[in-house]
Amino acid sequence: MARRSALGRGLGSLIPTEVVGDRASTFLEIPVVAISPNRHQPRGAFDEESLASLTASIREVGVLQPVLVRAVGEDAFELIAGERRWRAAKRAGLPTIPAIVRDVSDMDSVEHAVIENLHRQDLNPLEEAGAYQQLIEDFGLTHEQLSVRVGRSRATITNTLRLFQLPPAVQKLVGEGQLSAGHARALLATPDRAFQEALARRAVAEQMSVRAVEDAVRDRNELGPSAQGRRRATDRRLRPPGILELEELLSSLLDTRVKVSLGPHKGRVVIDFATLEDLERIYRAMTEAPETA
Repeated sequence: MARRSALGRGLGSLIPTEVVGDRASTFLEIPVVAISPNRHQPRGAFDEESLASLTASIREVGVLQPVLVRAVGEDAFELIAGERRWRAAKRAGLPTIPAIVRDVSDMDSVEHAVIENLHRQDLNPLEEAGAYQQLIEDFGLTHEQLSVRVGRSRATITNTLRLFQLPPAVQKLVGEGQLSAGHARALLATPDRAFQEALARRAVAEQMSVRAVEDAVRDRNELGPSAQGRRRATDRRLRPPGILELEELLSSLLDTRVKVSLGPHKGRVVIDFATLEDLERIYRAMTEAPETA
């Protein structure tokens, strides 16, 4: 049975007023087994390492921040926010957990679960898209209405939902964190699903930047598949001897993809990088002379 916390108003005074708000809310210590996860939880996976760390912390000092729940029956509650704390409390063997019980609708429950995760950046891009899609399908919201509800621009919501247009293999790479949302949006600029898959695999293997993927898609769109194939064949025929070898040597030295092209009057070297830190690494590799005997 749920009971009022022995900490009473002491812990309650630590809860921000915007959490308690003007809705009917009660602060209780609730048996961990009386709480079930939010069926609308948009996050599909929890990082095992961080969950283990939180479990160890809770085992030592307890749960310092209450979870947010709603009553769904007699002595039965459903999580609205705080599933990581609840899972860690279960692992730590705690019999009860501090909770704010709020009287909310299904819509409010979904919003709390989605917004908490969005603001904490706990969702990968596909989970975020799934959360938006769930709100749209379950409650008949337009993209404009949803943008107001979750505090995201309409364009952000629309572009995130477009990730579901990618082939399943590409979606898997995004869900696993091997491709960023920026890479995925760049791939959407071509309707050729086979090319999307091939370029996605290449982007992962070669650690291509978002800009490099955008350039590859732009080349594809401007030339078309057959023309692009002819251009690659022509390039191979016209490139002076040694250019390919130099590309490979530079790529090996800098540990990234390097493209060398020669025009009638000048040449160009294109070096791919993933992040600012990666660019700094490349700079060091280019400027730090190797030791000589």
